[in-house]
Amino acid sequence: MSVVITVAQEKGGAGKTTLAANLAAAMAADVRVAILDIDPQRSLARWHALRSARSGAVAVTLSELSGWRLPAEIDRLRRQHDVLIVDSPPQVDTDARIAVRAADLVLVPVQPSPPDLWAAEGTLKLARDEKRTIRLVLNRAPASGTLRAAVEAEIAARGHGLLAATLGNRVGFAGAFARGLGITETAPRSTAARELLTLLAEIRGLLT
Repeated sequence: MSVVITVAQEKGGAGKTTLAANLAAAMAADVRVAILDIDPQRSLARWHALRSARSGAVAVTLSELSGWRLPAEIDRLRRQHDVLIVDSPPQVDTDARIAVRAADLVLVPVQPSPPDLWAAEGTLKLARDEKRTIRLVLNRAPASGTLRAAVEAEIAARGHGLLAATLGNRVGFAGAFARGLGITETAPRSTAARELLTLLAEIRGLLT
């Protein structure tokens, strides 16, 4: 069964593209993975270019098609791969709507701060309107703290789904991204890799 995971967030710096890249790298070890970069910054495509230049890196298919061709491209990639991960644009526009509508799961990374949560409201509403499964992902999160607890309480009060697994504020994620790799490839025994794999196991549980 092929699945589409759309990673979406309107606030810059939340870790949207880094999350998409790390999920793609981890999943590519077991299944056929494609990534679709429709964020105008094209950071995921640059990550892919670095990856393609490395010998030994597991292949991940890249597409950058957007606009009127996007629905057909999503269908094509879905037919030819087990998993399609979409890095959506940082605004609720036509491409974002198409990417959310096509998704089996919409992931919204948020740092444990009110501005990140507030910025996600447009995406959350879009996913609800499209009747998509959506989960917030705490990213760059401290192990504990009053701010994290306050954000988690606000998420619960608003009735948003939140993944139990979180990703800490670890330099390994950025370091792996800069090399065109994922944390499970550069430091497979690290705490960051364990966090990523725990998150991935929870995601897979939602998709089965």
